[in-house]
Amino acid sequence: MEYISKEELRELISQWFKEDIGDGDHTSLSSIPAEAEGCQQLIVKAEGVLAGVEVAAEVIDFFDPTLRVEWFLKDGDHVKPGDIAFRVYGKVRSLLQVERTMLNIMQRMSGIATMAHYYQEMVAGTGCTILDTRKTTPGLRMLEKEAVRFGGARNHRIGLFDMILLKDNHVDFAGGTAAAIHRAKEYCKANGKNLKIEIEVRNQAEIDAALQEGGVDRIMLDNFTPDATMEAVRYIREHSPKGHVDWTDKVPNWKKETPGFIEIESSGGITKETLRAYAECGVDFISVGALTHSFKGLDMSFKAVK
Repeated sequence: MEYISKEELRELISQWFKEDIGDGDHTSLSSIPAEAEGCQQLIVKAEGVLAGVEVAAEVIDFFDPTLRVEWFLKDGDHVKPGDIAFRVYGKVRSLLQVERTMLNIMQRMSGIATMAHYYQEMVAGTGCTILDTRKTTPGLRMLEKEAVRFGGARNHRIGLFDMILLKDNHVDFAGGTAAAIHRAKEYCKANGKNLKIEIEVRNQAEIDAALQEGGVDRIMLDNFTPDATMEAVRYIREHSPKGHVDWTDKVPNWKKETPGFIEIESSGGITKETLRAYAECGVDFISVGALTHSFKGLDMSFKAVK
């Protein structure tokens, strides 16, 4: 796992089991003999992208290290109904108590990975990359961000600490676009921070202010229409380091190695129906909050093998 250590993950898992089991799984304790052993398997019931396998391994090992797992699939694998991800052998009581916690996280992560894959496929061939946002579940952000990557999309920033993103409220409180950017650059210089700076713009005047002030790595076009986005992309490329582009193609083919190349991101009001149109405007990224707040969990079950 890239964003969460084994120790941090096991702290989370501990809280999950405290929440679910409390002072004991009285159903299993009352109905299943302590010495009973068996096998359960994870069955995929819908088409999608599998995610959460590594987490499931930690959940199982945390609860009962004596459980033995036979693995068939891994994170990022494309799955279909009937696929078996893994089988777990050992104490039946342990299998039953692990079941719901393990399924909850795997269904959630797989749903996010599946949605990320779907969105990224929708912009295939445009050179545009789908990004997630900070619209995540508190306490589960790192796992949800991992799931996005398993689906083939990319992460924006992880939190408020790894990138400067000057949004509309920052701009308004700072006294304007140029002032916000200037302060961000001075802050990084004074504090020895090597952080990328992104500025959200709402209109042409703010684009001009951002380009004139300079020093930004990415411009986010907020709630622009596709036509306005196309014009904004042309304008930004013409007024900033841009490398070579062939505008004879429907999808501009930028060579981004030029020093000072400014990335362009679209955000706000973008639907599945308009996603491709925005990507074909030549933007580098489209951020989609729905990846982590409006996904549908991937259907799967953990059933006894008789």
